[in-house]
Amino acid sequence: MRPKVFLTGGLIILFFMGEIAVTFSFKKDNDRNTPNSEIVPLSYKIMEETATDSIMTSIDEIVNDFIVHNDIEGVSLAIAKEGRLVYAKGFGWANREDSISVTPYHLFRIASVSKLITAITIMKLIEEEKLVIDDKVFGPAGILRDKKYNIYKDKRVEDITIHHLLNHTAGWNRSMCDPVFNSLHVVRMMKITPPATVEDIITYALNHRLSSNPGKRYMYSNLGYRILGEVIEEITGMGYEDYVQFAILHPLGIYDMHIGRSFEEDLYINEVKYYDKNKFRKIWAFDGSRKLVPIVYGGNNLDLLGSAGGWVASAPELTKLMVAVDGFESRPDILSDHTIKMMTSKGRELGWRGSDGHGTWWRTGTMLGTSALLMRHRNEINWVILLNTSTHKRSKIHNTISHTMYRALRTINQWPNNDMFNIEPEPEGYDLAKIE
Repeated sequence: MRPKVFLTGGLIILFFMGEIAVTFSFKKDNDRNTPNSEIVPLSYKIMEETATDSIMTSIDEIVNDFIVHNDIEGVSLAIAKEGRLVYAKGFGWANREDSISVTPYHLFRIASVSKLITAITIMKLIEEEKLVIDDKVFGPAGILRDKKYNIYKDKRVEDITIHHLLNHTAGWNRSMCDPVFNSLHVVRMMKITPPATVEDIITYALNHRLSSNPGKRYMYSNLGYRILGEVIEEITGMGYEDYVQFAILHPLGIYDMHIGRSFEEDLYINEVKYYDKNKFRKIWAFDGSRKLVPIVYGGNNLDLLGSAGGWVASAPELTKLMVAVDGFESRPDILSDHTIKMMTSKGRELGWRGSDGHGTWWRTGTMLGTSALLMRHRNEINWVILLNTSTHKRSKIHNTISHTMYRALRTINQWPNNDMFNIEPEPEGYDLAKIE
């Protein structure tokens, strides 16, 4: 039986086989503005005095040095050891202009780390036998065989499978532009009214020939992961964000991860401000309003990026997702060992950006105004670092981050025994006034 979604009392309530899940959010001026006091996100349980341990202070010094030397405004860092969250701390400014410091509960855009979330969801559906990895996506036998996608320029699209989308071998290259990040170009070419929808960008792609046969050539594709979001919706009968929260995040106790919003006035009230030190000129807003906006606020449509790059998260909650798919026995995984090995096989990664073949996996995310890096090590260490600043290094900042973290981790001779994943809220509840 497919779940149904209802809106009631400012909360999304999902009914599925008799079970009820309640979502949580701190977004301004919308149907999720009022939090449910019975559900406290993990990040809000981590008070500053318990967010780190005295034996981890060497990490603080190294991260502060990284911020100064790379002109970063704000950083959030979380580290898990053997399935335990042993470190979570914010550095610098969440909002310099208003003198708000970064704390563990601040949300950051995580860009292409979103692809890992999507891949996890797809693989879970495969394990539940709701999908097969070699299922066709388009054409008469495809999952998206709806009439809106039954016109295409290249018959080879009928050969595209779920696997091809997961490993970036569907056959589209960027010669037609990246439609997910160039939605104004799409609406201009298609002569339609902005903003572009997911249906619009997929239709646009189907009107172009593939540059190679599906499965033959790796070409990194935001479009492919956006199509996977549509697959999830078709299979589950639910919106992509709602299903991921309901089926993956909420069962793990993760309640404050969401698809982000594009304009500054629409950000979550516990979301950081974004800074671009390259000072790119303003561009036309994606919504067709003919307003010139900073790229970080309206240049890209976060909702359209969605399953390819639209999520926002805190470092502690993202770390909690990592330890649920890290393959270690210290904490139960939500995917089988076979699936995890399939996703992390060197050179054939699904969702992850890379693997060294010796137990280290990583996932990067970059867009103007933000960078994110996740890394899993074979000695049962997982860490997440989130930045609210883009610099002249652009995506190369990930190399600097990884070198910084390797240096920081080498300073730890003894790991604390605490586990902030298990922190309980204060007896009197928690104070929303701390959200500055």
